[in-house]
Amino acid sequence: MGGPSVSDVQGFVTDSLGLRGRAPEHLLQHLIAVQQRFGWVPPAAVEALSGALDVTRTQVRAAIAFYAFLHDRPRGDFDILFSDNITDRMLGNQRLLGLLAEQLGMGTDATRADGRVTLGLTSCTGMCDQGPALLVDGRAVTALTPQRIDRIADLVGQGVPLERWPGEYFRVEDNLRRRGLLLSNPVTDGAGLRKLIDLGVEPALADLERSGLRGRGGAGFTTALKWKFCREAPDGDRYVVCNADEGEPGTFKDRVLLTSYTDLVIEGMTICAAVVGARRGFIYLRGEYAYLLPHLESVLARRRVEGLLGGSILGKAGFDFEIAVHLGAGAYICGEETALIESLEGRRGVTRKRAPYPVIAGYKDRPTVVNNVETFLAAARVVQWGGYWFRGEGTDQSAGSKILSVSGDCARPGIYEYPFGTPVHRVLTDCGAERTQALQISGASGTTLTPADFDRIIAFEDLSTAGSFMIFDHSRDMFDMVQNFAAFFAHESCGFCTPCRVGGALLRNLVEKVAAGQASEHDLGELRQIGGVMRLASYCGLGNTAPNHILNTLDKFPDIYRRRLRSAEYTPSFDLDGALAEARALAGRDDAAAHIADPSPEDLSETKEAAV
Repeated sequence: MGGPSVSDVQGFVTDSLGLRGRAPEHLLQHLIAVQQRFGWVPPAAVEALSGALDVTRTQVRAAIAFYAFLHDRPRGDFDILFSDNITDRMLGNQRLLGLLAEQLGMGTDATRADGRVTLGLTSCTGMCDQGPALLVDGRAVTALTPQRIDRIADLVGQGVPLERWPGEYFRVEDNLRRRGLLLSNPVTDGAGLRKLIDLGVEPALADLERSGLRGRGGAGFTTALKWKFCREAPDGDRYVVCNADEGEPGTFKDRVLLTSYTDLVIEGMTICAAVVGARRGFIYLRGEYAYLLPHLESVLARRRVEGLLGGSILGKAGFDFEIAVHLGAGAYICGEETALIESLEGRRGVTRKRAPYPVIAGYKDRPTVVNNVETFLAAARVVQWGGYWFRGEGTDQSAGSKILSVSGDCARPGIYEYPFGTPVHRVLTDCGAERTQALQISGASGTTLTPADFDRIIAFEDLSTAGSFMIFDHSRDMFDMVQNFAAFFAHESCGFCTPCRVGGALLRNLVEKVAAGQASEHDLGELRQIGGVMRLASYCGLGNTAPNHILNTLDKFPDIYRRRLRSAEYTPSFDLDGALAEARALAGRDDAAAHIADPSPEDLSETKEAAV
C-alpha cells in the first residue's frame, strides 16, 4: 500500500494555501483539507504547512493529535465510524458494527490489511433522531439496518465511490415535530435587517433588552448585555462567532436550524455585527456536519447578491459584514467558547484562562461575541417582531420558547419547540414516550430525571437545558448510560486541568470496575469524592459537569451499582494473580503455591482492625 508522493502532497498544500490563505489561524482548515484529500496528514504536509504558515512542526503535529478526525497514519479508502452515543447503542449499533466487521473480514478499531477500509467508533454524530448512524469518509449514513449493512459491505468490497452509493443512505431528515414562536415561519426576507436600518441600532438593542432573550446554550447569559459589553469595549476590530459545534450527546437542533432556518441564523449574526460594530464573523461548524458546508456557502453567496451580506448591506454605507465557515475536526471541548476561539485561530481547542472574557479579548484578542445557533435565530426574530412579542411566551425569568432535541425511547423522536414553563411530562406525552423510567436532560453533562421530576418545568429557574432530551424506558439498564458517558468524558477532556484530565479517567476506571463485578462500597464512595472534586476544581464547564451522570444516578438509581458489587469491603482493581499468569506458564507451574488467593472478607476485616 503506497502513500502519496511528496510532490503530490506539496502540490496540494500549495493549492490549499492559495485558496485558504497563509495566516497561521488557517492551519486547521489546511489540515482538514489534506485529511480529506489523502485520508491522513502525511509528513510532507506537516513540513510544507510548517514552513508556509510560520508555525513549528510540533504545533502542527499537536493539532493533528488533538482532533479526532485528523490522523498521522494512513486510514482505509473507506473510513467508517459508527456513532456511539447511548441512543445509538439503544438502537443496536454494536450489533450492526459486529455484523459489518464480520462481513468485511476484519476487527473493529482497525484498518484492514489491504488498506480498503478502516472500521471504528466515534462520539455522537448529531443524528440521534434517525440512528443508528455512521460516518463514512465524514459523511453521515442514517437509519442503519442489517439490510443496509449488507449493502454497505458489498459497496466497500467492490470499491464503489461514495457518489455512486444510494442517495437515500445519506438522507438526513429534519423531523420537525412541533413548531412554536421561533420555528413557525422559516422565511425572513431580510425583515429584521430592514427594520434595524429603518429604526437604528439603539432601538434594536432596546428591543433585545425588553425581550429578556438569554443565551440558548444552557448558561442563559443575557444576550443584550453580552452584546453591549462587546460594543463598549475599546475601539478596534470586533468579531461575531456562531457556535455551531453542538457536540453534546443527544443534541441535534442546530443541525436542523442550519438546514432549514439558515437565513434567520445568518440574519441574527448580521444584526449582532451592526450592534457591536463588527465587520467579520465566523460560523464554527462541527466536523460531523461538514456535509452542510455547500448549503451554507450557497446561502451566504445568495445573501451577498441580495445585498444582505458583504459591503454596504441594504445600501447603507459603512454597514459591511462578511461571514466565513470554519470547520471543526471532532473535539467536544470546542463547544466551550474559549476553546472554540483557540480552534478558530488554528490551534488545539484548549480552554483559555478567564478573565478577560471573549467580549473583551476573544478572537485575535479582540472583542468577540460568541452565541449559539438558536440564540442568533431568536435575536433575528426579536428585532423583526419586537421584544414584547417575544415576552408574550414563557415565564418572568425565562422569556420566549426553547427548541428541544428529543430522542431515545419514544415513538416520535425529533425537534420540538415549547414555551418556557412547559412541564416535562408534556414533552414526553407529545413524543409518544411510554413507561419512562428516566430522562437525561441537557445531554451527558446534564441532569438525570426520574418520574418524580416530570412535573418540573423547562425554564432557567428550574430545568435549564441546552435542549437535549434522551428518554429511557423500563427496558433499559441505566448503568449502560453511565458507562457510555464516563468513557465519553474521559476521551473528550482537553487535558488542560488536572481535575478533569485525571478525574475523568479515574471515574471511567471505577465505573468499569463496577461493571466487572470487582467493586465495593468503598469504590462508590470514591466515585462521589472524585466527582465532587471535579465539580469544584475543574477549570471549565466540561470538567465541572462531567461527573453529573454518575452523581445523579448514585442518588436516584443506587441499585444499578449495588447489584454489581462484590461482598468484600474492598477489592483491588489490579488482578495480581492474573498478572502472574505469564510467569506460571514460563515456569510450567499451576499448583496452588504458584497462585495468590484473594483475601476473604474476614482477612480484610482483620487487616483493617490491625491497622487501626
